Amino acid sequence: MPDPIMYQEDTFVLLMPGAAEVFLTPLELQQKLQAILSEQEQLPRDLQKFSTLEDQARHLMNTACEFQLKPGETLQWYAVRLEK
Repeated sequence: MPDPIMYQEDTFVLLMPGAAEVFLTPLELQQKLQAILSEQEQLPRDLQKFSTLEDQARHLMNTACEFQLKPGETLQWYAVRLEK
């Protein structure tokens, strides 16, 4: 049986075009994705079926690791494990 720690997502790294990497908690990442989604004129079809930004951001976090902001600019995020 796999080690459950392998599936823990306590921290994410967010990569935005032209910006330094940022480490976020799952809640912070969800809030960031909500803010980004709220600025989009047209959402991908798989996100349009959700009625709230919260649900859209949660679905995106759980099913993808990138989102195209505009042609040639992609936002990426990855779960990371930080060791002390």
